[in-house]
Amino acid sequence: MLIPHDTRIALDTVVDLVNTAPESEPPRDDPADPLVDGPEDGLADIPALYAFAERHLISGVGTLGERDLTAVRDVRARFAEVFAAPDPRTAADLVNRLVAAAGTTPQLTDHDGYDWHVHYFAPDASIADHLAADCGMALAFIIVAGEQERLRRCEAPDCGHAFVDLSRNRSRRYCSSRTCGNRLHVAAYRARRKEAAG
Repeated sequence: MLIPHDTRIALDTVVDLVNTAPESEPPRDDPADPLVDGPEDGLADIPALYAFAERHLISGVGTLGERDLTAVRDVRARFAEVFAAPDPRTAADLVNRLVAAAGTTPQLTDHDGYDWHVHYFAPDASIADHLAADCGMALAFIIVAGEQERLRRCEAPDCGHAFVDLSRNRSRRYCSSRTCGNRLHVAAYRARRKEAAG
């Protein structure tokens, strides 16, 4: 599947955004420990929102406040619904609503050393509208290509992170083969050895 560079960046951004939600975090080691409150919100406060914007090189952020944080969390929740959509029609409806609410205004740009690419948000858009428009259009690209099933959640029972399966044969099951996939393979191997020894 050939994906333009700016679409790939937006897909990486939306995956990271969805995975900042507490419900996408693996459970803590000791849920009985009263000091463990459960999974943390990766967008717990305004500094975390600034860090997210910096990590993804989101331009034109300006000064962020509580309203921005609330709006980005709302966009994040709606993107999570897209990853959970049971079929392309449902996913398309969710993306259409997100993009429409962002007030998209597509324009060509070549800023910060990047070649020509399309921004789908207005120049003075809020960070939430920026994310809704650009990431929404990236997800639209996947849906239009007939590849909605590539929008997945990790199958590791203690994970649940979102990811976009860009494998050639759509066979990826884990958000990371090095962590979740390897951990489950090792557990299965140990279980087989224990059963054989028992």
